[in-house]
Amino acid sequence: MIDIDFDTNLETFHPLIADTSSWAGVKIRSLAARWRQEGGAPVFTRQGKYTSKGWTEWTQGFQFGLPLLVYELTGESWFLDYGRTQTVHRMAVHLTHTGVHDHGFNTISTYGNLLRLMVEGKIPHNPWEQKVYELAIKVSGAVQGSRWKELPEQLGYIYSFNGPQSLFADTIRSLRVLAQAHILGQVLMGEQDERISLLKRLLQHGETTARYIVYYGTDRDQWDVRGRTAHEAIFNPTNGSFRNPSTQQGYSPFTTWTRGLAWILLGFAEELEFIQTISDEEIQALKLSYFSDKTKVINRFKESAQAVADYYIETTPPDGIPYWDTGAPLLHKLDTSKIAEPDNPYEPVDASAAAIAAQGLLRLGSLVGSDRYLEAGLRTAYTLMQEPYLSRGNNHEGLLLHAVYHRPNGWDYMPGQHRVPYGESCLWGDYHLVELALYLQRLLQGNPYRFFVHSSSSQGGIPQ
Repeated sequence: MIDIDFDTNLETFHPLIADTSSWAGVKIRSLAARWRQEGGAPVFTRQGKYTSKGWTEWTQGFQFGLPLLVYELTGESWFLDYGRTQTVHRMAVHLTHTGVHDHGFNTISTYGNLLRLMVEGKIPHNPWEQKVYELAIKVSGAVQGSRWKELPEQLGYIYSFNGPQSLFADTIRSLRVLAQAHILGQVLMGEQDERISLLKRLLQHGETTARYIVYYGTDRDQWDVRGRTAHEAIFNPTNGSFRNPSTQQGYSPFTTWTRGLAWILLGFAEELEFIQTISDEEIQALKLSYFSDKTKVINRFKESAQAVADYYIETTPPDGIPYWDTGAPLLHKLDTSKIAEPDNPYEPVDASAAAIAAQGLLRLGSLVGSDRYLEAGLRTAYTLMQEPYLSRGNNHEGLLLHAVYHRPNGWDYMPGQHRVPYGESCLWGDYHLVELALYLQRLLQGNPYRFFVHSSSSQGGIPQ
């Protein structure tokens, strides 16, 4: 269980944020000097060097979003220039990519950060430049929303790259692009000029995820444990009936892959922030039987987020770093009541899951007024921003060490004769560690960091 009585507070993080930001800058410059885009987006490191992995290009947004976050933390103009230039040159192809469910990762990390920086006055305002960022988000949101599988009972989901039968846990956080596109007034145009609400699809996907990916330990789930999650839900593509849980990157369909859990925790917390900006009338007009008003949406998303947060706290070692799956086959050989051991011979930890979950805990704690969640988030952040997780020095391109990508596929580097991967980084882990540092900095400033931007040209509303 995470040690929520650990002696730390926000003021503790001033030097840790500065150190994390500084080393992030070193790593970004190092990778920028070496990387050649012809090889694809960097994904994870092998022996300290970033490599690509041809699956989907879902990490490109993190590559160019990272310098934008570092610019905000440090004020160093090189990072803004690099992130903005590379976004314009490299990210357009992702906006109309119809084959992935990752638009929120790629688009909001780049165009979304640039829009937010401009609206907040952190970069000079240029009306045409702002329109470009807004248009990119609108297009990406609509394309993401078009990757849709309708289900009975007014449910539905954005299906994964596995096909229309597949709902991934990860996508709940990628919904942020639908949220921002809706705020900017975008709809998805369908056959015979049907105007499809992106807000409606976000809510439908959220309820489907809450119903089939998260377990509550009661009623249908009385055989299971409250807060446990599946990585994937499989549906019959012909009639939309639920078939079974599954997994791609976890140990089994009936164990909890901790990064999937972390995506759900942060995704629901952030969508709760978004729902606070939406009027009750907008939600009522959608006529969803299970979300007849705003209060029902908030209560449902809170129920899911809190169940997952409680499970994460209870099953994670005291320092906030989880092992890659709570049901991993050799986990019983480790004492999870003690701090995590990255170089143990049995099961790997996943520091990237911790970086994602820490932000989710902090956001959720702020929303529901829970000291328990806030303390768990701070304890995790405190661990991540120091050795052995923070990578100091020039001999490793990664910032956050001891991350895992795809354990079942054997993609992660294992040093020497070691049978467990450790000591390596991944781009989403680096990104979310810096995003966590930025969120903490904004908490220290009394100005919480949120993605959802209501710009002067926003024209949100309900499709007519």
